[in-house]
Amino acid sequence: MEIRDNRIDAGKAFDWGRTSEEYARFRDIYPDIFYRKIVDRGLCVKGQRVLDLGTGTGVLPRNMYQYGAEWIGTDISEEQIRQAEILADAGNMKIDFKAVPTEQLDFPKESFDVITACQCFWYFDHEKVMPKLSGMLKPDGKLLILYMAWLPFEDQIAGASEELVLKYSPNWSGAREIRHPIWIPDVALEYFTLTEHEEYDLMVPFSRATWHGRMRACRGVGPSLSPEELEKWDAEHTELLNRIAPEEFEVLHYAALAVLEKVK
Repeated sequence: MEIRDNRIDAGKAFDWGRTSEEYARFRDIYPDIFYRKIVDRGLCVKGQRVLDLGTGTGVLPRNMYQYGAEWIGTDISEEQIRQAEILADAGNMKIDFKAVPTEQLDFPKESFDVITACQCFWYFDHEKVMPKLSGMLKPDGKLLILYMAWLPFEDQIAGASEELVLKYSPNWSGAREIRHPIWIPDVALEYFTLTEHEEYDLMVPFSRATWHGRMRACRGVGPSLSPEELEKWDAEHTELLNRIAPEEFEVLHYAALAVLEKVK
């Protein structure tokens, strides 16, 4: 499904379905601490029913399945959901996946203990979504927003790779990230109270091949470049990594989370 949003990449079209297989292979990269910080807060654990918005290939529910929560994952892309189902089935995980935009969700009131949004919160129409999410949460329900990004101004490999993405997608709005708390729109605070946030650094291991795949699966490359542009980007990025990166390395990232509690 092709998406155009003037808030993102200056309105340049992108389609996650074009890179779903690579997304499944190369973007399941959150370290254990990323999940531990969720569990330590008593979220997404046994006895809870959790809705994961923008689930993509089901990275969050699949990696947190071991903690016993009942998961439903939704995403706007049918191809992403198809990959999520394949991976969940391969792991014998009973996760319900649905291809539906967040703005069109229609679960009954007070259906969930927790709603998660990992790496996707900025895509939503918040005026439509916030009252909907509040209604779907139980009285003590939590909205958990999660994010992780490389730090291009501090990590040489990440910075060089990012500059090559910008060569081909100069309006890519995912670039030039620095540490900051997750942005919460004003409308969200009409329905939720921000109870805590945390930002922390972490190192993520890659090989040349897996980092190339990770970069190819970012919005500014695989989902948005033409086949001809993508072929050129592939060649240039491969040459770049052969020149500046060892075969195995780590990339400096920061992660952030925000916990919002439903207003009673």
